[in-house]
Amino acid sequence: MTVLDDLQAELTAATNRLLATTATLSDADVTAPSLLAGWARGHVLTHVARNADGHINLLTWAKTGVYTPQYPTRDAREAEIAEGAGRPIAEQHADLVDSAARLDAVIDTMTPGAWSATVRGMRPPDHPAWYVLVRRIREVEIHHVDLGAGYTWADWPEAFVRRELHDAMAGWPYAESTVSELHAGGRSWTGLGEGPVVEGPAPVVLAWLTGRLPDGGSGDAGGVAGAGLRLAEKPPAAPPWLTMPAPPGLPATPPEEYP
Repeated sequence: MTVLDDLQAELTAATNRLLATTATLSDADVTAPSLLAGWARGHVLTHVARNADGHINLLTWAKTGVYTPQYPTRDAREAEIAEGAGRPIAEQHADLVDSAARLDAVIDTMTPGAWSATVRGMRPPDHPAWYVLVRRIREVEIHHVDLGAGYTWADWPEAFVRRELHDAMAGWPYAESTVSELHAGGRSWTGLGEGPVVEGPAPVVLAWLTGRLPDGGSGDAGGVAGAGLRLAEKPPAAPPWLTMPAPPGLPATPPEEYP
């Protein structure tokens, strides 16, 4: 028994929640602004669909041993998102359904050896193919919030929050840190750099780290404190998040649990 079954179940549940949200949207909703600057909801939806295809490429690489990049180039990735953003909601929803189904089909054909193969995203470090499942869950959960369509960071499942906090701290950008300590959900990280101590419920701290709190955590302290984030002074901006697509030192073989 490995973590693969748990991650696949998480991915299915996260995808179903996203599809349930998109099923409620109208064509006008698709062209409305998302919570990501410069992107309408259609950009977010198209990105999530093409991200599924990108992860299919990585799993294909792991299965065949033939280098298959996640995206041909960064420019090609951006062009696909821009091209698909204006489609009506029926096309957007169908694209999400179909791309998720294609990814599921590839996942079902993966062998133990393939899950342990090394792949890489658009940025280092390389990582074992099983971690693609973690990356895909991250994309679905984070961008579901970015739609600004009712699903928020407060809806993130506990397992997702726990894992993402673990991975964010495993790849902490010490040179750009804005805090000295972080305390979340009974876990603590110290020696992070210079700055105030940040403390709060785990989902709130993760929302702050990922820039999904109002003002990114850098505005009025009262608004952030109202969400449960406790600081001794005006909250700093969070340091850069996801500077690496995977934490270093991951085991090649899928572990029994992660983290």
